[in-house]
Amino acid sequence: QVQLVESGGGLVEPGGSLRLSCAASGIIFSAYTMDWYRQAPGKQRELVARITSGGSTNYADFVKGRFMISRDNAKNMVYLQMNSLTPEDTAVYYCKARGLVSWGRGTQVTVSS
Repeated sequence: QVQLVESGGGLVEPGGSLRLSCAASGIIFSAYTMDWYRQAPGKQRELVARITSGGSTNYADFVKGRFMISRDNAKNMVYLQMNSLTPEDTAVYYCKARGLVSWGRGTQVTVSS
């Protein structure tokens, strides 16, 4: 059974940073491309960043240069380092294994002064 557990969210001031973590279990983690999504209130869930099994990364234009996705296959973990946060980054953030339907509960990120 696939399980994804996100953590690391919280309240941060504009310009601040957070590092999100996602622990995966029930899958051969190293074989999967891993994604971070986010969903803001009243908006559709959107893809933020992607990292392939080989470590190649892609970012949505709205986070390029500010966010960095990484993974540790030995620990079955994927991370999202978020810098220069703005109130528009406020959302629930989710990780997902590409091609699988399971979602975790997400972690809330709130950017506010």
